[in-house]
Amino acid sequence: MEIVPVRYDHPDAVTLDALVQQEYVRRYGEGDITPLDAAMFVPPRGAYLLAYDGGRPLATGGWRVQEDAAEGYAPGDAEIKRMFVVDRARGRGLARRILAALETDARAAGRTRMVLETGTEQPEALALYASCGYRMVPKAEKFGLFRAYEDSRCMTKDLTTAC
Repeated sequence: MEIVPVRYDHPDAVTLDALVQQEYVRRYGEGDITPLDAAMFVPPRGAYLLAYDGGRPLATGGWRVQEDAAEGYAPGDAEIKRMFVVDRARGRGLARRILAALETDARAAGRTRMVLETGTEQPEALALYASCGYRMVPKAEKFGLFRAYEDSRCMTKDLTTAC
């Protein structure tokens, strides 16, 4: 198993992104409408990772700088995007490994807080993030495109303290 940085528009990233969109449709009835492009994940303002096993892409995740106060973000924020593990590879700790690598990378880039948005229909994601030290933010402090959605859950983690 290896985790490697790739561009968000890498063919394997595009393939896994299509799968995660199908997952969103299955769980929420629609895909994620967040506008994303490859430039958002270029170091030092972001990173995009793929986990491979035997040359097959199994998991993905990225972070990007996100500091728009109008959207509820703060200076130093790094936002997690497109965390996903294919069905056949779930339960092997891949999401946890990618998340740890993203946190390390964002911290090295000078980011001070990791933020993410997930939803109530993703209980395994909520459990993963909570077990990795993320805390749910109150409704009044929610951020991002989906902050007004009832099924949206925003979580944060301080990156300035040692893990």
